[in-house]
Amino acid sequence: MATTDPFIVEIICALPDRAIIKAYRLMPPATVADALALAAADLDFAAIDVAGSTVGIFGTAVPMGRVLQPGDRLELYRTLAADPKNARRERVLRARSQKSARQGATAPRRPR
Repeated sequence: MATTDPFIVEIICALPDRAIIKAYRLMPPATVADALALAAADLDFAAIDVAGSTVGIFGTAVPMGRVLQPGDRLELYRTLAADPKNARRERVLRARSQKSARQGATAPRRPR
């Protein structure tokens, strides 16, 4: 039995300096795209590309046509500023070069 009662869905976006958490009332059968249309019209989400963001529900990416359920939490994912593997590799190289500079060039190296 399908209900026609409105339900609440949260939309969350974590920014570097703050998080935006808003609740919207939707009528079934509402989709992810319907909820994002409401968020795009909200001034709190004005600086965010809501339509172009990857979206997930409780940590799992979902398509725009997915039908929402009461209590769903839509998460807007930002693109990564850097590839995590490359960023870690660069940190390790920087740490090694700083360590060798402190110890001098004559310090023996550990074999790999």
